[in-house]
Amino acid sequence: MVAAMAGFAVEDMLLKAAAKTVGLGQVLLMFGLAGLAGFAVLTRRQGRPIWDRAYLGRAILIRSGFEVTGRIFYALAFVLTPLTSATAILQATPLVVVGGAALFLGEKVGWRRWTAIFVGLGGVLLILRPGLEGFSPLSILAVIGMFGFAGRDLATRAAPPQLSAMQLGVCGFAMLSVAGAILMVWTGAPVIPNLVALSAIGGATVFGVFAYFMLTLAMRTGEVSAVTPFRYSRLLFGMGLGILVFGERPDFLTIIGALVIVFSGTFALLRARRT
Repeated sequence: MVAAMAGFAVEDMLLKAAAKTVGLGQVLLMFGLAGLAGFAVLTRRQGRPIWDRAYLGRAILIRSGFEVTGRIFYALAFVLTPLTSATAILQATPLVVVGGAALFLGEKVGWRRWTAIFVGLGGVLLILRPGLEGFSPLSILAVIGMFGFAGRDLATRAAPPQLSAMQLGVCGFAMLSVAGAILMVWTGAPVIPNLVALSAIGGATVFGVFAYFMLTLAMRTGEVSAVTPFRYSRLLFGMGLGILVFGERPDFLTIIGALVIVFSGTFALLRARRT
């Protein structure tokens, strides 16, 4: 799980760098197609078909819709806003998943975990700081992306069991390509990327496929309640790369809000394990 979070953080950093010279829509489209090819190869090596009729099932279609939403808005967030704040807001995803599971999947969530959910969302508000001088409307992009990923994770629970992790990877990167194509309507026609941008997109593909594989391995072979808290290591990697590579300096409220989200999420996960 820690390896997966490190891979995703590097992926974000490389895509943000590539988007400085190439339109974000084209970056996501190229990244999605490259990742799709990688997972297609891995799927065939497993002896499974790349295309499966289960992709047209209700659960996968809903998952795909949330995937596109999450990918578009989170990509816009880490390109147009500091990587540190976008990464911090994304850490509220597990809390939203817990609340969504209670509301839509009938899972039992006690008052302690509900309290942790609301406290964690309060941490998001500290980062957003609506009504204060440091508020940026663009920060809402990360919130929408976070809800998109939470919906995707909830829909994944209802995914047909016959679909392997590699096939879900094929579906996920196909939706990323769709997200890139949609964004190209606003970000302009494609251009020929320079060597730096191509290298960044290629590197993001390698780290993205690696991270997706590590995440799936962690969730399918480890005890979920034991490995999920290590998702928050992404915050350390994302903030570290934002500071070292892009020269970002997260302010006091961003750091406090991030800590509130992490502690609330960890408490909710540990509480779930006890119950």
